[in-house]
Amino acid sequence: MADPIKSLDTNPGTASIRFAVLEVWTLAWPTILTMTSFTVMQFTDRLMVGQIGKVEIAAQGNAGTWAFAAIATVMGIVTVVNTFVSQHLGAEEPQKGSKYPWNAGWMALVCWITIIVPCIFIVPYIFQLINPEIADEKLVSLESMYAIYMLVGSLFLLVGRGFTQYFLGMHMPKVITVSTIIANVVNVVANYILIFGEDGVDGLIPGIPGTPALGLKGAAIATVIGMFMETIIPFAIFVGPKFNTKYATRAGWKPCFKTIKSIFKIGWPGSVQWGNEIVCWALFMTVFVGHYGTNDMAAGWIALAFLQLSFMPAVGINVAINSIVGKYIGAKKPDVAVARARIGVAIATVYMTTCAVIFVLFRHEFMEMFVNSDQYTPEDRAEIIHLGANMLIIIAIFQTVDALGIVYTGALRGAGDTVFPGIATAIYSWVFIVGGGWIAVEFFPQLGSIGPWIAASIYIILIGITMAVRFERGGWRSIDLLGRGIKEEAGRAAPLTIGPPSLEADSAIGDLIDPPEQN
Repeated sequence: MADPIKSLDTNPGTASIRFAVLEVWTLAWPTILTMTSFTVMQFTDRLMVGQIGKVEIAAQGNAGTWAFAAIATVMGIVTVVNTFVSQHLGAEEPQKGSKYPWNAGWMALVCWITIIVPCIFIVPYIFQLINPEIADEKLVSLESMYAIYMLVGSLFLLVGRGFTQYFLGMHMPKVITVSTIIANVVNVVANYILIFGEDGVDGLIPGIPGTPALGLKGAAIATVIGMFMETIIPFAIFVGPKFNTKYATRAGWKPCFKTIKSIFKIGWPGSVQWGNEIVCWALFMTVFVGHYGTNDMAAGWIALAFLQLSFMPAVGINVAINSIVGKYIGAKKPDVAVARARIGVAIATVYMTTCAVIFVLFRHEFMEMFVNSDQYTPEDRAEIIHLGANMLIIIAIFQTVDALGIVYTGALRGAGDTVFPGIATAIYSWVFIVGGGWIAVEFFPQLGSIGPWIAASIYIILIGITMAVRFERGGWRSIDLLGRGIKEEAGRAAPLTIGPPSLEADSAIGDLIDPPEQN
């Protein structure tokens, strides 16, 4: 099958802005659907737990975030598989990309044993120390239990991460979309069965006779089941006969130190970025927001559930732009990479700005969805709704700029520029989320839990502006990730349009699941 990029190089006048938008959307919508499906699953999970009580929803949020802080430290490294695979695809050597998910998996296994397993024994003490003012025995017990399940189950998530990133890098996101939707459906069903047991939810859906109601423990077990399902499907396709015949996907299963070193060299900043940011958000919610009480924490976690509904689809665009930028850089077309990144930014900005308006208009109704159970006293219900509604206003303020930070970070990763975003995010998060949160609690206590949220919003706005400037200045053009001796002048910015001098097509317009033919 002829490569559309080559065919249009001979007649660039046939390309158009409309085609460029279609190209980005063709690759972006499956990843958006993937992230949206995952977010809906988490949202539903939290909605179900919210029916149990405020302590449970606070424990789930606290434990999930602290557990993910450790998980994200490893995940940030292996996610860079997308960049290597997409650049090799653009360089018309896709077979060379097959070794990266295997080696990322081996690296993740070692990291799980050396980093995650020790955390399993530490987390109970963390929750005992983190906020003694409100951490009663029940809260600490639930937090510890949920975090331990997450850490144990993360083995599936981390080892399988490289294989999911492989398909994204190969511009085959539908594989991940299908596997994620299946995993999320399984997770939601398991959640309902294991959380509510034979009682079900009164007046909504009946339970299954003889099934015990495990509450928050059931939610934790269901999440681990979902992690396994999300991993096994892409792995099975990757090692299947079709992909093995075309790309020799089974050949690179043995650990290769040189490949692992390449992954770590580009991926460690992502580890710093993700790990630090999640730790800071964990401190933000459990220490600074949690300083004001369980109601404030419960309101905060509910508000974050809605925040995820807005930014996770943008993360889907982030992943798509990562792949597109990587492929065009591999094809030696950096200006096209810039144009596609700008289109991704435009799509994300429109979506997240719309979310901001909706959050403000329906803030009270959204909060009421979570606290309509008889497990809440009228006083607690009214306070949580009031606090959460104010938090949604703060969240709405930074939505538009957040879109810039999310998508431009993906574009920088696709170009191999990972060090600056990682370090900048780490510094900004400690200064503004942690430092600003501490200042708000110590010097502006009259603001209540809204004070730390204001500090966090400043962080998100500054990150968005910083990443936009970083990418548009073009310093990433000097990076030669594949070692081909090809470097452009650093700092040369592309024209300030969403279209490059000539817009080439891309094979992403075709069937994204079938492996593309190579000449």
